[in-house]
Amino acid sequence: MERSQWYMGTPNGVVLCVDRAEGHRFAGRFYHAYSREATVFSDMDGAIFELEGFYDSLNFPHPTTDSRSFGEAGKRMEHRGQERKRAMKDEELLSRHGDLGTFIIRVQHRQNSSWQGRITWMDKNKTVCFRSIWEMIKLVAGALDTVSSQEDDGKEASWEDAVEG
Repeated sequence: MERSQWYMGTPNGVVLCVDRAEGHRFAGRFYHAYSREATVFSDMDGAIFELEGFYDSLNFPHPTTDSRSFGEAGKRMEHRGQERKRAMKDEELLSRHGDLGTFIIRVQHRQNSSWQGRITWMDKNKTVCFRSIWEMIKLVAGALDTVSSQEDDGKEASWEDAVEG
């Protein structure tokens, strides 16, 4: 298989590996270049919160809105944007795979309290742009055949719209 869509292309790129799916609940792990260890998640909510924390720690992409916090919660913002040293090369990142599906997520913007970017389904070598976290989750679910096509309104991104790689 030609792997023309397999690239990181951004310092905040992650490889999302889905290992289990029980209904609409996905479990797995994700990898990024700044740690050799996987970040494990038991559902997509957990993955989203972990990824948001990762993007905050890089301060990239810079969010257009900040969450407010007071007291102890505000102290975690002190680590935002600190320089990180790469622990893994892109080739090693791209060698990670999930049991059910593997996706490269490249968040380009964090606007309107959501994410916009590109997601590559490594198993099919297809890349699609997404306009929100919800749309990204639906793309993952659609790739894993857990969301019926009846929920689509025809305007959202889908894997069928992706150009064959």
